[in-house]
Amino acid sequence: MKGDGIENPAFEPPSPDLSGQRHASRAGADAEAPAPAPAPSRGVAEAAQEGPCGWGRCTPKALQLCNNPEGYLAAYSLLAIFQGIVVNGLINISISTIEKRYELNSSLTGLISASYDIAFCILSLFVSFFGERGHKPRWLAFSAFMLGLGSLIFSLPHFSSGKYQFGAKREDTCQISGTSSTNFTCSANTKSSLSNYLYVFILGQLLLGVGGTPLYTLGTAFIDDSVPKHKSSLYIGIGYAMSLLGPAIGYVLGGQLLNVYIDIQIPESTQIDQDDPRWLGAWWIAFLACFFAIWFLIIPFSCFPKYLPGTAKIQAEKISETHNDGSEALVETKNIGKNFKDFPVALLILLKNPVLMSLIIASSSEALVATGFATFLPKFIENQFGKTSSFSATLGGLVLVPAAALGQVISGILVSKCKMDCKNIIKFMIGTCSVALLLNTVFLFAKCGNEPFAGVSETYDGTGMLHNLTAPCNANCKCLRSTYYPVCGRDKVQYFSPCYAGCTSSLLTNTKKAYYNCSCIGKLKIENGSEDILYEAIPGKCPTQCTVLPLFLIFFFFAVVFTFMAVTPTTVAILRCVPDKQRSFALGVQSVFLRLLGTIPGPILFGVAIDNSCTLWDIDECKTKGACWVYDNERMAYLLMGISAACKIITIIFVIMAVLLYKPPQTSPALSQKDSEMVTAIHT
Repeated sequence: MKGDGIENPAFEPPSPDLSGQRHASRAGADAEAPAPAPAPSRGVAEAAQEGPCGWGRCTPKALQLCNNPEGYLAAYSLLAIFQGIVVNGLINISISTIEKRYELNSSLTGLISASYDIAFCILSLFVSFFGERGHKPRWLAFSAFMLGLGSLIFSLPHFSSGKYQFGAKREDTCQISGTSSTNFTCSANTKSSLSNYLYVFILGQLLLGVGGTPLYTLGTAFIDDSVPKHKSSLYIGIGYAMSLLGPAIGYVLGGQLLNVYIDIQIPESTQIDQDDPRWLGAWWIAFLACFFAIWFLIIPFSCFPKYLPGTAKIQAEKISETHNDGSEALVETKNIGKNFKDFPVALLILLKNPVLMSLIIASSSEALVATGFATFLPKFIENQFGKTSSFSATLGGLVLVPAAALGQVISGILVSKCKMDCKNIIKFMIGTCSVALLLNTVFLFAKCGNEPFAGVSETYDGTGMLHNLTAPCNANCKCLRSTYYPVCGRDKVQYFSPCYAGCTSSLLTNTKKAYYNCSCIGKLKIENGSEDILYEAIPGKCPTQCTVLPLFLIFFFFAVVFTFMAVTPTTVAILRCVPDKQRSFALGVQSVFLRLLGTIPGPILFGVAIDNSCTLWDIDECKTKGACWVYDNERMAYLLMGISAACKIITIIFVIMAVLLYKPPQTSPALSQKDSEMVTAIHT
């Protein structure tokens, strides 16, 4: 089989002497031992390619200080941080703003989030298969290039869509007579043009997906190559935790930038602030900054050798824990993975590994929930607890991401210190997933009902009908439903706009606007009768009466900790239960299923569930549905809890199956009868 197929040349070193050394080493090893000894042969080949850190003959002594697992982990962590900032931080925090700016609903923005995973899914198998024997650090240099390019593309719609126009200056009060007919002009063309930027966002996400593919397949396998087995979980846990630091930075940085007006300077003679629902923040600035930072990381990855010094010795000392189904003997004896013709056989070997597939399905189920909450948690907090968009995004990031990072580090330390074998690692996962399921019940008691909203959740002081913004008190005002500008009446009821509240006059004092003569707002009963309220309505939503936000954040924090305590053990268990030469490919297969069953449908499913709880849509003069303005909080909470609980139950079932199906390898080095049968079965 050595002479057939296409050789894997991916990023191989250009030195002509290297292959001669590799073949000579293999010949020497075969001559000394009567039985096949592929592991020493591989170790000699790795030793031959343990080069210095540099570019060709340029190998500065200062760079050799980084030519070790710690130096690579630092570079890997930086790239993972910036990847997390862009993909899991900035994009998630910008979703709500992008919805409003480009007139998209949650289902379409969920598609934007899923586009990253679509690209990852398509390329993962091929990158992990070819990259297994290729130059992994150079693959990561390519990863940095594509991540930077994707970040740049994602920011381009801001520069080509023109200045943000939140509508001509209209009277937001009730105008019983003399209403201008221009207020009712259909503006379908403008909406159609903005919504087309959906495809630019998708392109940017696809490029980010191309860049992310080598990072979490080849990059993770390179860490496992370079450190002893008992340290592998610690190093991978640190790397994954650093990757979660990225979203934390992205949430905080993006949240602060949302306080800056989208076009930097607010147009003169325009009265708009962050409390105005039309306010949009400068979501695009951080994407440009990350573009330059990520491209800078191309430099360190391009200087690492194919194998770090000491890799051959580390590999020779490792003891196999591959699931005993004959796959390891098949891969070693047939040298599967050397050329493209081996791809179907290599894939079939992994798909027939029941332990691997059980772990993959379990992790996919968890990924569905994790990605859904990562995308829509800020929106959930904003609507459920009545917070601003920027505060909700910052709060969600400060709770979600540190909890996930803490879970990664704790599990990595426990697995490393306790020196767990493959079976005990899987048992450990059962415990963490079960605790996370119990904590998921926070949605049952830490939820908020909707604040009174005239025409949505209650009538206009006993007049009008539910789900109808028009009532006798505002019927002659000719209000526009496309102009959402909520006000809170002195009766503690929220109104869609001052016009729908029937307010005919307003007064601006101390940069705050107040509305008077509001025909729809009920009279407030004052007990002492000595002092009257000086306003009838003020801009903004009514303050929420819900006080369970701290309780929700505490329970959700620990739910995330225990959820992510299973991530690093899952990766380590996958690396240990497959043949040594298929570790990168196994992570590639996991990535495909992770995307197909988890992170691709996750944001879409959560987006559909959230849209399903909408009670008031943005409908313009053309009767076109846009984003959602008001949600049914209880329905949203129950839908998200139902999805989360179902997925966690599926996770626990498949992790238990992995424990029951796992068979440790035999201690005897001789080829067993079962191994021989598998070799024959796959090749017939």
